[in-house]
Amino acid sequence: MPGRRQPATRIELLQGTLDLLILQTLRWGPRHGYGISQLIRSQSGDVLQVDTGSLYPALHRLEKNGWVRAEWQLSENRQRVREYRLTADGRRQLAAERSKWERFSAAMAGIMNPPLETKP
Repeated sequence: MPGRRQPATRIELLQGTLDLLILQTLRWGPRHGYGISQLIRSQSGDVLQVDTGSLYPALHRLEKNGWVRAEWQLSENRQRVREYRLTADGRRQLAAERSKWERFSAAMAGIMNPPLETKP
């Protein structure tokens, strides 16, 4: 049917969620940008997809904040890539972000699945 949109299979990330995803991904070990985006995609069952237009500005912001450190490395196919790793400050920030996310998730669950109300 013309003008009818197909249902979206991607979920748009909430503002601020990308930082949490990147920090969590780097908790599992150093990665270059493409590796970070691929891990987010695969660990989310292909639901979350981060485009480069969002990923690299977020990585630069995290680096500027001191939460990640970047170094040039040679990849397996001998190309220069920037590898990102979590810093001690980044680990602390990840703990704070996870705590906020857990409170947010619990609040959403309370609204989406309220306890059964009893009739007076």
